[in-house]
Amino acid sequence: MLSFGAVAGAQAQNHEKGLLIYAVDVEGGQATLLVAPGGHSLLVDTGWPGNNGRDAERIQAVMKDAGISMIDKVLITHFHVDHVGGVPNLVERVKVGEFLDHGVNREDSDITRDDYAAYVKAIGTTPRRTVHPGDSIDIPGLSILVLTADGEHIKAVPGVTPEPNSYCATEPKWDLDTTENPRSAGILVRFGKFRFLDLGDLTKAKEIPLVCPDNLIGHVDLYLVNHHGFNLSNSRAFVDAIHPRVAIMDNGAHKAGSPEAWQTVHESPGLIDLYMLHTAEDSDAAHNSDEALIANVKGGSDGAYFKVVAHQDGDFSVTNSRTGHTKPYPRE
Repeated sequence: MLSFGAVAGAQAQNHEKGLLIYAVDVEGGQATLLVAPGGHSLLVDTGWPGNNGRDAERIQAVMKDAGISMIDKVLITHFHVDHVGGVPNLVERVKVGEFLDHGVNREDSDITRDDYAAYVKAIGTTPRRTVHPGDSIDIPGLSILVLTADGEHIKAVPGVTPEPNSYCATEPKWDLDTTENPRSAGILVRFGKFRFLDLGDLTKAKEIPLVCPDNLIGHVDLYLVNHHGFNLSNSRAFVDAIHPRVAIMDNGAHKAGSPEAWQTVHESPGLIDLYMLHTAEDSDAAHNSDEALIANVKGGSDGAYFKVVAHQDGDFSVTNSRTGHTKPYPRE
């Protein structure tokens, strides 16, 4: 049996490999775990409630892979059940240092009000902070900037020179929905030259101000596809402007993965690969990625995840836990 010192040494060696990002399979919700080289962690959303704590257990599985036993901060992007519903199950199993969110529920829906109340009750006396556009989230070793929250967006990103976006001219004007989705707290994570974007379920009307008339974000290396790949999000002017090298769609077998959104991301200039957590079984073969890029294929077992290892020079890799295959994406 390894001594405590040997285990700690092995964990430190693992963290030195770079920033770890896990796209956890929570069946069409979101749970994305980031672990910095020093072992400090941020979990974005917690998946669904119930199912005998399935989503909390899947989060614990990637925590084990990352060599951590607690989560420093949990960011709740918005108060829909597939994002916040897993909090009660999570806090029963895992110590959390702080919760972050956009404030209070804004949706006139009994279901969402109930989910928000369950969240507040579950976190109890755990510290909680409301984040606003322009705020930083303190995870040592990473730069994490809040771009959107509670329907507002950042006016400038430090270190990014806004550039005119030629894609705006042909982008339709989108109506703003009144759900929690456009209230999503979204973040830009920077680790040296590596850039990761996660905007929760931000919808088209709130995507556009980030990139039109000028692109405030710049290009990103890894894009967690907005809103699980629903066509209510992922406007062409937005996706083409951020120019992702790799995208991960956290869709479910029968949730999201819309053909229109898949096509927009797939055609984005400079995109190398589009990964999917599930085969989109309600779509067609032409709008699903190759099986090697899907964590949970039709008819297969659920729970497989993607693991990203990113380095400060901008190189990164993606591992499909179902196949064990790792594909590198070197900085050109």
